Amino acid sequence: MTGLWTVIAAAASFAIASLFGLWLIPFLKKIHFGQTIREEGPEWHNSKQGTPIMGGFMFILSSIVAGVACILLYHALSVRETPLMTAKLFAGMFMAAAFGAIGFIDDYIKAVKKRNLGLTAVQKLVLQFVVAIAYLVTVALFGGKTETFIPFYGMLDIGIMYYPLAAILIVGIVNAANLTDGIDGLDGSVTFFIAIFFMLIASYVSRMGASIMAAALAGGCLGFLIWNFHPAKVFMGDTGSLYLGGYVCALAFALDMPIMLILIALIYIVEMFSVILQVLYFKATKGKRLFKMSPIHHHFEMSGWSEVKIVIMFSIFTIICGALAFITVVYGNYRILSFNG
Repeated sequence: MTGLWTVIAAAASFAIASLFGLWLIPFLKKIHFGQTIREEGPEWHNSKQGTPIMGGFMFILSSIVAGVACILLYHALSVRETPLMTAKLFAGMFMAAAFGAIGFIDDYIKAVKKRNLGLTAVQKLVLQFVVAIAYLVTVALFGGKTETFIPFYGMLDIGIMYYPLAAILIVGIVNAANLTDGIDGLDGSVTFFIAIFFMLIASYVSRMGASIMAAALAGGCLGFLIWNFHPAKVFMGDTGSLYLGGYVCALAFALDMPIMLILIALIYIVEMFSVILQVLYFKATKGKRLFKMSPIHHHFEMSGWSEVKIVIMFSIFTIICGALAFITVVYGNYRILSFNG
């Protein structure tokens, strides 16, 4: 019976996201909220100029509505989780929405001011750390512990260092998810599979609220991909990509296994470090480039890979990482808990 709510959450989120696109895309075109293409980007991306942004509202609306509704119904009709676990779920969704709001501000500046860069890096980081800290404080107020799952060790209490490390991890993953959004269908596809494996892990460790939450995200991403797969009719924008990063972090922390983000969301991290390495190498060699272009999906694009091929290969990579993460949880001494937060 518990698995039924997961299926309902995924199906409802898919339906809301895909149908919402019927109204949202024409609306975004009407108000001229279109993408401004970077001058230093691949020249063939110029044809995407003016494609509506902020399509991320499709999966933001669907995952929140379907996720919240199914979790509340599950609690009412089946097993009620502890206040701590409930706080992790709903505070996590609020955190994701807050990151999405930061992205909306960024997208608004791009669309209205016609400036591709939007908010400055410092402005983004300050706002993102405020959101991450607010989430961690909220969970702590509901009795959140500083324990985290370490594969093949078990649960480790890292004390006060948990909070700064957690905040850095959240902000890092959120920005890494943002960097993964650069070609049609990539971020949505990768995040779909990340959500699927978090759903499987949550079901295995009997955290059904988290499983429902993950299913809602997976369904929303799939509904969005109807409109975003190549050739994209709409882009998620920073509104969507920052939300995805926040939501994925919320799932990991709801399961007390933030460290598993390093494996499940490895493609995010590869994208982020490709940018960091490109900048460091460029400065160290006084103008030489390590990659043809960063983030690394653009390197493959410049090497002749089609956008569809990149999405397929990055998705396969994420599936492999997700499967390894699931095996790690199964055999890695994770303490299976039953709704005790």
